[in-house]
Amino acid sequence: MMKPAPTVTQNTWAFLRDPMIAPTGFREYDARWKYPDDINLPGITALGLGLGTQIYRRGIKPEIAVGNDYRDYSLSIKNALMLGLMQAGIQVRDIGPALSPMAYFSQFHLDAPAVAMVTASHNPNGWTGVKMGFERPLTHGPDEMRELRDIVLNGEGVARAGGGYEFVPGVREAYLDDLVGDFKMTRKLKVVCATGNGTASAFAPDLFRRLGVEVVDSHNSLDYTFPHYNPNPEALEMLHDMADAVQTSGADFALGFDGDGDRCGVVDDEGEEIFADKVGVILARDLARLHPNATFVADVKSTGLFVSDPELQKHGARADFWKTGHSHMKRRVKELGALAGFEKSGHYFLAEPIGRGYDCGMRVAVEICKLMDRNPDMQMSDLRKALPTTYATPTMSPYCPDIKKYEALERIVGRLVAMRDAGEQIAGQTIKEIVTVNGARVILNNGGWGLVRASSNTPNLVVVCESPESEAEMRAIFADIDAVIRTEPSVGDYDQTI
Repeated sequence: MMKPAPTVTQNTWAFLRDPMIAPTGFREYDARWKYPDDINLPGITALGLGLGTQIYRRGIKPEIAVGNDYRDYSLSIKNALMLGLMQAGIQVRDIGPALSPMAYFSQFHLDAPAVAMVTASHNPNGWTGVKMGFERPLTHGPDEMRELRDIVLNGEGVARAGGGYEFVPGVREAYLDDLVGDFKMTRKLKVVCATGNGTASAFAPDLFRRLGVEVVDSHNSLDYTFPHYNPNPEALEMLHDMADAVQTSGADFALGFDGDGDRCGVVDDEGEEIFADKVGVILARDLARLHPNATFVADVKSTGLFVSDPELQKHGARADFWKTGHSHMKRRVKELGALAGFEKSGHYFLAEPIGRGYDCGMRVAVEICKLMDRNPDMQMSDLRKALPTTYATPTMSPYCPDIKKYEALERIVGRLVAMRDAGEQIAGQTIKEIVTVNGARVILNNGGWGLVRASSNTPNLVVVCESPESEAEMRAIFADIDAVIRTEPSVGDYDQTI
């Protein structure tokens, strides 16, 4: 295999012949590039050859299910990827346009040993990438991504005979059948379905109607120009649009899905956004009643209610805080045999007997509808208000260069651990524990906490704080954590603050 050439540039003879791949596209748990600025089609083919070579190196049966999201260039990217996989001697099973969770489902449905999903996730148009995995329901983590990067960038891909192609129809229908099962709503429910004209437009409205839910359509026609907004249920633009649709239509709530359908956002009947970690607590409360003594995994950015909520405690639920990132969370849920995992970004990992352990926005939508069916006298706002009140900052991201952020974070974590060991306080509270699986989550005696970690995708640190007592204490926690962060000269301004 030819090594990617650093000298290849757009609009040259070589650009249509030789691989061009920016090394920065190999992320912690997937691959993502701006196209064609950072990768060209020969580069995507080299990626496919590298992925196929990785399959052979690991002794996996040479067969893979491949899908693509709904963007105008995704089919070209997928074709280039499949060409490289076939060149590597892999039998490709093309499931067509798909959501990421539909691709993960296809691994089970087709008994495929590997999966590759061409998607830019929630990134705006101009981005592409691949989410991939071998051991279902898991996807590549840092070790697998490093191995793949080295194979591709060092030109270690090996061409083999035996590659082939098959288009597999009917996976979308099987995926929807699997989601719905024999469930049908017994209460009337009216839901705003917001898809931002992305891939979920081809799934979510049909899913709700199969469940017996009345659908209020919100940008549910497929349009890869995304004429209204980029589908991302963490973005205020989408959330405000969902809230307007709820209030205009009198819907019971709104569910919004990102560009590849693996995340779900919620706005209640009063037009209030419920942050995804709080939705996780609402779901966990309901599931804990059905499955006593369950283990729930939450990412380190999530609310402390997973530990302190009296309802969860009453049913013997155990909480485990783990690394942010869909690949890390899937792996931890499987490792612990947890019932579910919840990530503040809106990825939910519902394991057996509810789901299969991968992140699926459609599965979350089904389970929220089932939850509402089990609570016929409750509105979504009632469930929100039933949670203990906490005061949390938004997710804040001070600038820190990629080449410096991990070393800076290591020193920050060391200072926070030293503060704990010396008996120093934060916001007037003793430091009870510091979880260091992903930066430092500093947990205080009263359940308040502050987090600092490095962003996996951008040149930033990530800071979140929460108090169970008051907004004033939340601000005090942030001020004390920020004072430690400010000892690092490489850390710059925040994208937003409180």
